[in-house]
Amino acid sequence: GGPAMAAVRDVEIDPEGTFKYILVRLQRPGGGEQRDIVRGTKAAEFHNHIFEKVNPEMEKLGYECKCLGGGKIDHNSKDKKIRVFGLSTGYGKADHSVTVEILKKVYTDYEITWSDDKK
Repeated sequence: GGPAMAAVRDVEIDPEGTFKYILVRLQRPGGGEQRDIVRGTKAAEFHNHIFEKVNPEMEKLGYECKCLGGGKIDHNSKDKKIRVFGLSTGYGKADHSVTVEILKKVYTDYEITWSDDKK
């Protein structure tokens, strides 16, 4: 049992600014349902700080977490634009195209782009 996966928000990112983000895959132990979520915050100096916060929260809900990579998000709420770029030294580069699809579910009226640029 445990709470439905739907109880986990697809995206939790800061409302403004440029910050690190990670793409995390949630899975029920032994296979079954899985989904990817995006987490990012300026409070995290390193990508693993984000994972270290998400992982115990998700374990409580009965999920195994795997970090699929990271990068940066530039969130401009005034212009309704999000740019996904960069990479994580520790986790490698997330598939930003996947991240963009997840962001589009939540920020439906935004212009969301990605690139492999470092800055």
